[in-house]
Amino acid sequence: MKKNRCSRPRASNRDFLSLSPAGVAVLLAVVATNAEADSAALPPANPRPEAAAPNGAARALAAPDPAPVRFNARFLSGSAAAQLDISRFDRGNLVAAGTYRADLNVNQTWIGTTDITLREVNGPGTAAQPLFDRALLTRIGVDLTKLGDAARATLDTAQAALLPELIPGASAVFDPGEQRLDVSVPQAWMSRTARGWIDPTFWDDGVPAALVQYSGNVYRSNGNGVSNMQSYLGVNAGVNLGPWRFRYSGNLTGATGAGVRGQSIQSNAQRSIARLKSQFTLGDTYTDGSVFDSFGLRGVQIGTDDRMVPESQRGYAPTVRGIANTNARVQVTQRGNLIYETTVAPGPFEIDDLYATGYGGDLQVTVTEADGSRHTSLLPYAAPVNALREGRWRYSVAAGQYRNATGSNTPFVLQGNVQHGLNRFMTLYGGAIVSSGYGSAAAGVALDTPVGAFGFDVTQANASLPNVPPRGGQSLRVSYSRSFTPLQTDVTLAAYRYSTQGFLSFADAMALRDAATAGNASALTGRQKGRLLLTVNQSLREYGSMYLSGSAQIYWNRSSRDTSFQAGYNTSIRRVGVNVSVSRELDSSTARWGTRFMVSLSVPLSLGARHANSVTSFTRDSRDGSSQLQTSFTSSAGANHRLNYGVTTARQWRGAQTDDSVNANLTFLSPAAQMQLNAGRANGYTQVGGGLSGSIVAYGGGVVLSPQNGDTFAVIEADDAVGANVSSSPGVRIDGRGHALIAGLQPYALNQVGIDVKGLPIGLRLKTTEQRFAPTAGSVVRVQFDTEDRGPALVVRIRRPDGQPVPFGAEVLNPRGDVVGTVGQGSRALVYGGTGGIGGEEWTVKWGEGAGGRCRVRAEWPAASKAPSRAIAAFAEASCR
Repeated sequence: MKKNRCSRPRASNRDFLSLSPAGVAVLLAVVATNAEADSAALPPANPRPEAAAPNGAARALAAPDPAPVRFNARFLSGSAAAQLDISRFDRGNLVAAGTYRADLNVNQTWIGTTDITLREVNGPGTAAQPLFDRALLTRIGVDLTKLGDAARATLDTAQAALLPELIPGASAVFDPGEQRLDVSVPQAWMSRTARGWIDPTFWDDGVPAALVQYSGNVYRSNGNGVSNMQSYLGVNAGVNLGPWRFRYSGNLTGATGAGVRGQSIQSNAQRSIARLKSQFTLGDTYTDGSVFDSFGLRGVQIGTDDRMVPESQRGYAPTVRGIANTNARVQVTQRGNLIYETTVAPGPFEIDDLYATGYGGDLQVTVTEADGSRHTSLLPYAAPVNALREGRWRYSVAAGQYRNATGSNTPFVLQGNVQHGLNRFMTLYGGAIVSSGYGSAAAGVALDTPVGAFGFDVTQANASLPNVPPRGGQSLRVSYSRSFTPLQTDVTLAAYRYSTQGFLSFADAMALRDAATAGNASALTGRQKGRLLLTVNQSLREYGSMYLSGSAQIYWNRSSRDTSFQAGYNTSIRRVGVNVSVSRELDSSTARWGTRFMVSLSVPLSLGARHANSVTSFTRDSRDGSSQLQTSFTSSAGANHRLNYGVTTARQWRGAQTDDSVNANLTFLSPAAQMQLNAGRANGYTQVGGGLSGSIVAYGGGVVLSPQNGDTFAVIEADDAVGANVSSSPGVRIDGRGHALIAGLQPYALNQVGIDVKGLPIGLRLKTTEQRFAPTAGSVVRVQFDTEDRGPALVVRIRRPDGQPVPFGAEVLNPRGDVVGTVGQGSRALVYGGTGGIGGEEWTVKWGEGAGGRCRVRAEWPAASKAPSRAIAAFAEASCR
């Protein structure tokens, strides 16, 4: 990131004794509320006549400088207050002209970071103001077609102008301390963009880098005289070059008596295509699963990446339309919750950027006119399967070799699918799969109706496989979702799929081909005939909530039925959480289905400044007739809760047999990695284990480690801020070289990182403590925090030769004439070792003109503070001469 080519240091909130000029100006404004209005002695507020623009283009008056105000020094106490020269604050804290790297905030929304130019348009010595050209107006989202003729003529001649000259009612204010440009533009002049939209020109592909993410663990158990050890190491590694992401993932597993086994999972190259809002992948990948079941592929794929779409455009939400008679306020509520509010002009309006809100709940649209009248309408809303917003397209095309994890047949396959939101009620979708000996096509529709959301699709598949008769059939699916508002019941998803006897999905066809090649096609079982899914949530208001989810499957070539479900009830009694659940589960070790019943109580605990939690549960399992009573205690310790620990005790009954166990676990979040330890003991066995996970990134600035794992990274550079915590990522700290690594950022969206200055040396100043950026998927973004190390701090109480205090607001200058401090309350000034003037040099203290308005002072470190602590300030006394 670029450094500011022209900027002024911002006063730190640590400088409570050494106020910045802006801070003094604010104090003076407070105490001089009754300032003398000496207009005769002051120049007019806007002395500059209208200036002629280059090429004869007429220009309006520039935005005026702050009106000059003469502060009344008599409001300042002290014998020398009347002599204090405060004229430098008459026009506020003026910003110097130059080029700045600044955050752009438009109508209170951050849109990116860019270079801006400030110029003294009202003449030398006046406040510099930001200039806008065609490129900057486009970046802030102005619709250039709505500009007046004079404004367009100025831009056509490649001239930059003040924002109010181009757009009536607009304003732009630059904050030099925060390096931020706040722009306000009337909505009528703005291009229409969805909420959360980030201009793709601000998407950051990051810097060239190599990265490794790892997760490893070791597990050892001893029981009945047998010792067994298992180990695992999973690695995701890659290289970033511009927009390209090269990735590899694999693992190593080991077990007692089985040796070590390596597995390569996938490797590919990927890049984003912003113009198409798509991802292009070359190598190992998985097909899109929105129309067909997803499967592994080695080849090429390009398809829509929903992450490139603003969050307010993802998923499905209806378009709200209406008519306003005046400048009106529009509110959209769902179940009594306000989810959207805006102001619209008279006439028809349209709202198409509602955030998706789960699977339903009718929307109430209230329009409040300028005269206070209101009219309300109801818009049914439920989210159908595969539904898109009106006018939106979604697609995916993949071609390559089928990745067969269990067999040897790897034919070439081509899959394509597309979805389109036809209108606010209907979405059409379909696709096709073509491979050697296999073909399939699907078509479907998603409907949002007043009685709920429906989805219906049909898939035709034909297979001609060796050593088996040809097969062909259909698979039909119908789905439903609905929120019944009066009852507060959500049927989140109810779906049924029926497949004829000859239907084969692509994965089933490949499994049948492998079996036929081996000569045992009749052994292939589990061809699905029908499947039912159901998920229901019921609110009981202040009495809690209930839920039910389940599935049932039947097969053509298997008589048994697979049925699983979960049902439960949640509530809280004062601070105690209560959960009751029942579920039907499959024990994979015995292939037996059974029902499990559980009731648990969760009790929060307070241990001084620490918080802990206790959970007690009783479980009954019908699969083996066992019962278990278990109690767990969890808490944390250390700065920012870096250490988390827990202890669990349990007693299990199985007939007349009783087993007691105790297990403990500990997780520590270090700046470089996350470490885990666990141990357990029960009747007949003991167990110990440990794990380690984290990320390593190597780039042009060095090697950085992090305890986090994720797809998208940011490297923070903050020189001299060693040990500072990254406030937006618990457990991450600035290392000894001034670097930190954050993982798991949200791509194509606004991300914000901050540095906690608590505990840093008092002389270290960060020019900003927060930064925002929008990374692309898989990128390593470089985020630089500019720091200034002013050295150790010294608070000096300065007295004049006659013993009187130095006036409040007096400037402290070093031998080079630089202002290094300002005298604050109690005649004290805060100065730093890095600014000069400590340890023998003489300063000048100035509060007025002439010999009577200044004196010279020398200060030394106190004897007890020859090696002062960087965390606190030393104190000294000094007299002027």
